[in-house]
Amino acid sequence: MASKPGILTEWPWTWLGNFKYVVLAPYVTHSLNSFFMSEDESKRDMTYLIIFPFLFFRMLHNQIWISVSRYRTAKGDNRIVDKSIEFDQVDRERNWDDQIILNGLLFYYGYTKLEQSHHMPIWRTDGIIMTALLQTGPVEFLYYWLHRALHHHFLYSRYHSHHHSSIVTEPITSVIHPFAEHIAYFLLFAIPLLTTVLTGTASIVSFGGYITYIDFMNNMGHCNFEIIPKWMFSSFPPLKYLMYTPSYHSLHHTQFRTNYSLFMPMYDYIYDTLDKSSDTLYEKSLERQGKSPDVVHLTHLTTPESIYHLRLGFASFASEPYTSKWYFWLMWPVTLWSMMITWIYGHTFTVERNVFKSLNLQTWAIPKYRIQYFMQWQRETINNFIEEAIMEADRKGIKVLSLGLLNQEEQLNNNGELYIRRHPQLKVKVVDGSSLAVAVVLNSIPKGTTQVVLGGHLSKVANAIALALCQGGVKVVTLREEEYKKLKSSLTPEVAINLVPSKTYASKIWLVGDGLSEDEQLKAPKGTLFIPFSQFPPRKARKDCLYFHTPAMITPKHFENVDSCENWLPRRVMSAWRVAGILHALKGWNEHECGNMIFDIEKVWKASLDHGFSPLTMASASESKA
Repeated sequence: MASKPGILTEWPWTWLGNFKYVVLAPYVTHSLNSFFMSEDESKRDMTYLIIFPFLFFRMLHNQIWISVSRYRTAKGDNRIVDKSIEFDQVDRERNWDDQIILNGLLFYYGYTKLEQSHHMPIWRTDGIIMTALLQTGPVEFLYYWLHRALHHHFLYSRYHSHHHSSIVTEPITSVIHPFAEHIAYFLLFAIPLLTTVLTGTASIVSFGGYITYIDFMNNMGHCNFEIIPKWMFSSFPPLKYLMYTPSYHSLHHTQFRTNYSLFMPMYDYIYDTLDKSSDTLYEKSLERQGKSPDVVHLTHLTTPESIYHLRLGFASFASEPYTSKWYFWLMWPVTLWSMMITWIYGHTFTVERNVFKSLNLQTWAIPKYRIQYFMQWQRETINNFIEEAIMEADRKGIKVLSLGLLNQEEQLNNNGELYIRRHPQLKVKVVDGSSLAVAVVLNSIPKGTTQVVLGGHLSKVANAIALALCQGGVKVVTLREEEYKKLKSSLTPEVAINLVPSKTYASKIWLVGDGLSEDEQLKAPKGTLFIPFSQFPPRKARKDCLYFHTPAMITPKHFENVDSCENWLPRRVMSAWRVAGILHALKGWNEHECGNMIFDIEKVWKASLDHGFSPLTMASASESKA
């Protein structure tokens, strides 16, 4: 929101929330009816019919720019402004599609009012030339002076400051303006459109091509990495006056009083508002190489829909804890296409980039879904992916690689030990994070607890938790006889006296892992607190009980470039397994944590607190969701 919101700042359909697209429904319905149901051939107008598909194409075009930009940002190459994006910017820019809805309404309205817009030809050369000339002349000239006016303190504080709240820009930053400002822009961009319509030179290509050109240039100019190669300007020197670059426009967002032009810098040259460092920044941005990460967290896709939740997907969806949305069933063709791409691509990809103190961090994802980890015939392929990622990290000189989610599954690779045996000379340290996960669970148990119930499949973390609790004098009640026998065989007789098999469960503290059934949950007393020790949260079967998050910690405020949630965790909350890798690098621990290895739990817990990570409580989790 602008610092002093003026009139017509809010969008008219804001109150509709996610149902705002219904404002287009009457026009879409009428266009479909007039084309397919009309017996009069003269009323079947392709121009009218394709307005809505064109709006959808614009959304897809924008989303491609968003994903490509975020991938390049994660890689870190050719970055222009070396600062971070945070949640407040994502929240401010989540309504980027409002301008597409507005344009759609105005296109439909213009069609109904202007007879000349009916039955446009597909191509007219004179209309395309006229559109290009009008953009270069009146549109660029008028935009330049409108933009300068918007930087006057009166208009800036009421309107344009909303756009400039984003110092580090993303493609969608280009369209984040108050409603009134977008009306002004539409009137400008309508000059070529209306002129060609009224002169009878308009065509479907001139209309669609012009709007696509605007979207392309807007998105490209707001990327935070340089994309235009030098050879383009070398081959045609006048191009520097006709096309801006991301670094050129970035200076406008950092300096504010220079580089006002829309897409063609010639007016900044004419009126002497060109930033003198434009060429220098362009050269530096092209040469800037991404910094090699110090720590990599290796994760994977969970469900087919999780591709949208990644930072590379939908920015607003990724900024919230992962939950399945009802409208995703409408997107099944895109979901299926993404699954095919991950299947064909077959290579680990970079998801995001963060900075913590002196460490550069990256998250890599394996293009496999959770269900594939339970398929015997997929295990060799998955292990090969993980091994390749470890070897790549070793070649790049990365200090630590932490294994997230099922990449450390005991049945898959014995908590990462498989790779250490195969490559004993590895310099990169492989970390499964079990020690910190155990510490987080132990410190999540309410003080004074004398008895807990342990349920779900046993794991390295579960065994360590049971041992620590029994050693501390806390009774551990097991749900299953076979698990009781396995745990008891690993404990000394002195400690095993605190391990209890039982069919009555009076304790209201349940420590649960994968495989906890709904029937077992129903045995818990009302008001039970379920504390997971697994990577994945349990399926909730009780509304009268509390479910805590999987082992995780709140990140310090100086943890940079955090604008997405890690799977189902709240904002600025990070899984213990991921935090463990960061601590491993910070402390310089020169050994792997995998296989049966468990570090000193108290030492690991203290290290996390010393470096600013804080425990996640029920209250703090609620605040993080807000």
